[in-house]
Amino acid sequence: MSEGKTDNWSSWVALATAILAVFAAVTTLYVGKYSSRTILSQAQETDQWAFYQAKSIKSYLYEVQKQNMELEMLAQKGKIRAEAADRYQKVIRDYDSKIKRYDQEKEEIKAKAEKLARDKEEAQHRAGNYGYGLIFLQIAIMLSSIAVLTKKKQLFYFGLASVTGWLFFFLDANWLFY
Repeated sequence: MSEGKTDNWSSWVALATAILAVFAAVTTLYVGKYSSRTILSQAQETDQWAFYQAKSIKSYLYEVQKQNMELEMLAQKGKIRAEAADRYQKVIRDYDSKIKRYDQEKEEIKAKAEKLARDKEEAQHRAGNYGYGLIFLQIAIMLSSIAVLTKKKQLFYFGLASVTGWLFFFLDANWLFY
């Protein structure tokens, strides 16, 4: 092989390697983006479940208090004045409405937490696929570098073939084929 042909081939390998490096940089940005989304969604999901638990505790406290008042009224049946009985009934109705409100709020909070969990899982899947794709680009870059040093074109072509792995995982991360 003549010196001019080797230099020409080396120039093409260098250009291809630079392009692969750009793809690797972009893919790395996507890995970071979706990794950050995973962490953020996890934190928000945890906050929602803590909020759900707080609402559950408040609802439970009102339920216990309502039951206590109902039992007091039963225990005092016939001995309690009408205005006191009316007041008990008013407080019991108020507790009952608060219990219903907390139950409705808990359902809304639960739905939001479950959506955040799904978003987190999707972001994890995407980040993982971008990460796998990045591995294939790094292999291609490494093989290109070795090919230039050893002047073995087969390594360069094998590296270019490994880019199909990156393409598969990159596209899967974008469109979630499976």
